[in-house]
Amino acid sequence: MSDYKTIAESRNFIVLDKYEREWKVAENYQSESDLERELIQDLVNQGYEFASFIKSPLDLLANVRVQLQALNAVQFTEGEWLRFVETWLDKPSEGIVEKTRKIHDDYIHDFVFDDGRIQNIYLLDKKNIARNKVQVIKQFEQTGSHANRYDVTILVNGLPLVQVELKKRGVAIREAFNQVHRYSKESFNSEHSLFRYLQLFVISNGTDTRYFANTTQRNKNSFDFTMNWA
Repeated sequence: MSDYKTIAESRNFIVLDKYEREWKVAENYQSESDLERELIQDLVNQGYEFASFIKSPLDLLANVRVQLQALNAVQFTEGEWLRFVETWLDKPSEGIVEKTRKIHDDYIHDFVFDDGRIQNIYLLDKKNIARNKVQVIKQFEQTGSHANRYDVTILVNGLPLVQVELKKRGVAIREAFNQVHRYSKESFNSEHSLFRYLQLFVISNGTDTRYFANTTQRNKNSFDFTMNWA
């Protein structure tokens, strides 16, 4: 502790010859990485798998194959999987609307295997939801018009359905919202991006948490349409 010389003193104040503030990090300070780590651990405690090996679009697509094969009890050959991806799962002409329709309505696809047999391929099991595999990944990197790295993504049967963007405590939550909006323009919806399947965005600074749906309506892409997380 520094020694200071008192120049004047009364019952209400004290005047020192000099004063140097001693800085220290508050014990309750929580960084963005701390928030990320805590969120992932909470999800793991609830039964999510932390898929730390998924860092790129190729990793993501390979994992989708593993999860869909397990869900549907099938094994795709390389050619069958490529055809399934190109003609249905990641059809180039489809955008957010078509991907959302596949999640909500058209989640069963009649696929013809090379040997001629036809089998229903489910993206989701909506009757027995416990059969759906839930995973969480972090710091996923993807490039569209710009290279971006996403904080935390929740996968269901390998497909990214929920994106979480975090800011450290003290930073306005609107900054996380603006970041999601920027990613939507720069990389989420880029060619061959499975992030076009995203349904929900969650933003948090550790104190305030809000959520909002993915949308193509520009007039709805506003912070006013976010909802408080109860």
